[in-house]
Amino acid sequence: MPKVVSDAGPLIHLAQINKLSLVKKLFDNVSVVPAVRRETFDEGIRLGHADAQAIGKAIEEGWIKVEDVSPSVTLAAKRLADGERITQSDAKTLLLARESRAEILVDEKALSDLAKMYGLKVWNTWTILLEGVRRRLIEISDIESAISELGEKRHKLRNEEAAEILKAARLIASRRREEGRET
Repeated sequence: MPKVVSDAGPLIHLAQINKLSLVKKLFDNVSVVPAVRRETFDEGIRLGHADAQAIGKAIEEGWIKVEDVSPSVTLAAKRLADGERITQSDAKTLLLARESRAEILVDEKALSDLAKMYGLKVWNTWTILLEGVRRRLIEISDIESAISELGEKRHKLRNEEAAEILKAARLIASRRREEGRET
């Protein structure tokens, strides 16, 4: 299983729907930069968000690791952030993934596009959930619940996007059933 460096959004979203454990099941090593820890855990606890407790537990258990970046990466991140108009946290996340030859978990389109330009394999909240369906870790009903809870309230999901995600989940489930009949 691969290593992934995660931005805050997917961890928060997956924790909000009690699916953070999918990340643990899909990746050997999950890393975040200190700023992501502050956003997902420290700030979340301060604001009373329940999802922050799940993220804190994952950090405490050691399957989410907080990794500092080197001074040279910090300097490069500042230049990247200024040049691409992204946050330094996003830039550090991207550069840590590249430096450690990891995949990246991010929901923001600008950061996702930049990561692809850097040649990184990109995951987001929805692709994690779809991979969970493919590996029989969750069911289509979990995708439907996630769309309802995240899509309508927090994740800025358009109706067309929700329909595409459900269509993909149904296709994956259909292929799973076909594979089951062939064996």
